[in-house]
Amino acid sequence: MTSRMLAVAALLLAVITEHGSACTNFLITKGATRDNTNMISYSADSHVLYGELYYWPEADYPENTWLEVYEWDTGKHLGRIPQVRHTYKVVGNMNEHQLAIGETTFGGRPEIVQDTTAILDYGSLIYIALQRAKTAREAIQVMTSLANQYGYYSSGESFSIADKNEVWIMEMIGKGIKMVPEGKGKNKRMVNAYKGAVWVALRIPDGYISGHANHARITTFPLNDPENCLYAPDVISYARERGFYDGSEENFSFSDVYAPVDFEGARFCEARVWSGFNKVKAGMDEYLDYITGKNLSHRMPLWIKPDKKLSLGDVFALMRDYYQNTPLDMTKDPGAGPFQSIVRWRPLTWTVDGATYFNERAISTQQTGFSFIAQCRSNLPDPIGGILWFGVDDTYSTVYSPMYCGISKVPESFAEGNGSMMEFNENAAFWVFNQVSNFAYTRYCDMIPEIQKVQQELENTYIQRTPYIDEIAAKMYKDDPNAAISFLTDYSVNTGNHTVAVWKKLYAYLFTKYMDGNIKTPVPGQKNPQVKQPGYSQDFYRTIIRETGDKFRVPGNPVH
Repeated sequence: MTSRMLAVAALLLAVITEHGSACTNFLITKGATRDNTNMISYSADSHVLYGELYYWPEADYPENTWLEVYEWDTGKHLGRIPQVRHTYKVVGNMNEHQLAIGETTFGGRPEIVQDTTAILDYGSLIYIALQRAKTAREAIQVMTSLANQYGYYSSGESFSIADKNEVWIMEMIGKGIKMVPEGKGKNKRMVNAYKGAVWVALRIPDGYISGHANHARITTFPLNDPENCLYAPDVISYARERGFYDGSEENFSFSDVYAPVDFEGARFCEARVWSGFNKVKAGMDEYLDYITGKNLSHRMPLWIKPDKKLSLGDVFALMRDYYQNTPLDMTKDPGAGPFQSIVRWRPLTWTVDGATYFNERAISTQQTGFSFIAQCRSNLPDPIGGILWFGVDDTYSTVYSPMYCGISKVPESFAEGNGSMMEFNENAAFWVFNQVSNFAYTRYCDMIPEIQKVQQELENTYIQRTPYIDEIAAKMYKDDPNAAISFLTDYSVNTGNHTVAVWKKLYAYLFTKYMDGNIKTPVPGQKNPQVKQPGYSQDFYRTIIRETGDKFRVPGNPVH
């Protein structure tokens, strides 16, 4: 366990500090889905995050064993805590009991400085909770109690936490640091009087969906409804002590107090949540003024009821959003270039002639390391009911392959250590998918339909096959659970490796067809292919003419 935690931390250098406004989560309750399953989605976005599928087997430990804790972002050793006697199996961000956890970072008030004496960061809390908790409520208890006991090292964080019965959003922020003396004489030492974190957790009502994208979204919350709302006992009193709030308890808003929304929070973060909501519910144009930063007081609701129940494919589509068919559509501004690209090279903001401008920040982005949709199904035994639909690289062009939560190993092509951010491996899923997407950037509007045709064929096959795999595994599980686990492991491993094999062939096909800006198609019976050179669109040529006048005009050619 200790060595694996270190390995993961070392491979996830600067997940948050290097990628700014990064991740996106959606939380979907079973009453909002066609197949009556709880789901959460998560994209882990960073320019230095290597996409791979983590795995910890279940384990038993002797009494008095210690767990060394390393910061998830940097690999820095933070300290150690007592290990529990038994830990659960974890596949990616889902454990064998169908508990799944995702996150997005929101930072928070600048007055709250980092607690450098703390031992637990947000990433460690996630993976430790997955190894120690069976349900969402248990995960909340594990994460908050550990943070309070050993200190919370990170800044503001939103968590998506789901099991087969409930879906919760929890928002947490550290209290900062205030060093005071403790003890007397030789035993006197300095300790942090602000040790721990303040937090609020709300259960998403059945039939509704929620989302968060690097900005705190919980505002007011019920103070006497433990079935649906849990919170730190000092979440309000601490704010009063620090001078952040002086109103009534009933009007206390976690987000407005601990992470007030500003233009960047609305346009780069809340806009992503809005765009996902806009896909599934009419009338979201009401909040265009908010997400464009023009009316920051007109905040969106924390959750909405979609106009119709969502399929698994609909949830995939939420993660493939670039504001299409909205006023923020990234294919409609000049940054899309001649081939309608949804990609904008960083930095996110840029300065020209003393004025600062920005690019849109969509859910689908080029720097995604990995993403997933965790599906929690209460009608099946846990090892069969939980499926982590996992993909690497851009959500718009990835393929979500099913990884059952009970499996005993992961596909070789997705496994930890198969390549790294600066170590290319031709058999690693991360590199294979990046080859396809990065080549597609050169002629996006022509290549992306071909990529998504194969993407949809694979995903539709996997989705349609799932009921049959479930049925076989469930029958096996009654007589021999180990045999069922072995069956699901073989299926998940073979499916993941098959996805990568298909993508390698796709890259070879695209590179051959679109090399050098041409579009080539074979001609039966002839050595050479037919070559088309479509150039750029008429709109882009008109842009060139507007910028250059007659510089490139052929003499004697009439102007119409």
